[in-house]
Amino acid sequence: MIRKAPISMIMTAPVITLKKHDSLETAEMLFKKHHIRHIPVVSSNVVVGMLSYTDLLRLSFADITNSDDVHADTLIYNMFTIKQVMKRHIVTVSSSNSIKEVAEILATKEFHALPVVDNNRLVGIVTTTDLIKYLLAQF
Repeated sequence: MIRKAPISMIMTAPVITLKKHDSLETAEMLFKKHHIRHIPVVSSNVVVGMLSYTDLLRLSFADITNSDDVHADTLIYNMFTIKQVMKRHIVTVSSSNSIKEVAEILATKEFHALPVVDNNRLVGIVTTTDLIKYLLAQF
């Protein structure tokens, strides 16, 4: 294990992003297409929020209705905007933060992804899955 290894070694870049005016249907399609669980919401490449797949599922009737009933989800998705559903107060890290520092943040907070921001611009994303894969590679 490299001591003080920067998070840039394991972060994902480029990042799939959303804008506040994108639809929740677009978000769902991106989550499913790219097999991801967190999408930063950006304005001119500046992070303004974070949407998780769990946030989207909280709105969905998929668990209580026929999972093929996309009309119910579409109706619900049209009632809300990404701006209303996204988390607004986001913790970010810099690409020079160490993997250990990021692991400490993820271990003590109640979220599983951190946008990586340099000079106020999104450059990557790091998730608990990235961290676990890094640790497994060490064995």
